[in-house]
Amino acid sequence: MSMEYPDLTALPTDLQKVAAERSAVNIYRMVFHSPALAPAFLQMADAIFQGALPHPLRELAILRVGHAYRAPYEIHHHENIGRLLGLDEAGIAAAKTGSAEGLSAEQVAILALTDRLLEQHTLTEAERAEALSFLTAGQLSDLVLTVGFYQLVCNFLNTFGVTAEGEKAPY
Repeated sequence: MSMEYPDLTALPTDLQKVAAERSAVNIYRMVFHSPALAPAFLQMADAIFQGALPHPLRELAILRVGHAYRAPYEIHHHENIGRLLGLDEAGIAAAKTGSAEGLSAEQVAILALTDRLLEQHTLTEAERAEALSFLTAGQLSDLVLTVGFYQLVCNFLNTFGVTAEGEKAPY
């Protein structure tokens, strides 16, 4: 069951403007229960989309996290975003199952690296070397930060019961 959304009109004036710009997306509305943290959360969310990791690979990792955390809101949105940004149906299916069927070598590696981060909270030296065989150091950094951020996102979504009900998705 979803928690009540915060009263955005009770926020300080500067945050009301930020909240109003984002209120069409339910997670962004709900995050204003933490007015001190919400602006940084939104900045991080925006920054991930500006990162160096190729968009389809980023979306594959995000979807894998969403499935690992059983976060239907995250899965719903990032399946749609992933399709818009070039993630193929095999990648979308693999994010759910972990199967390598129909995936490129890079997609298989991203799934394996994401799983490793989710399970072990780090990469071995060999796994890091494998990642750096097709990613730059900046792209690997973006992958690690993206997986970590979306773990936080999924924890938040699941705890607050955020749904897409009544939402006007921006894509």
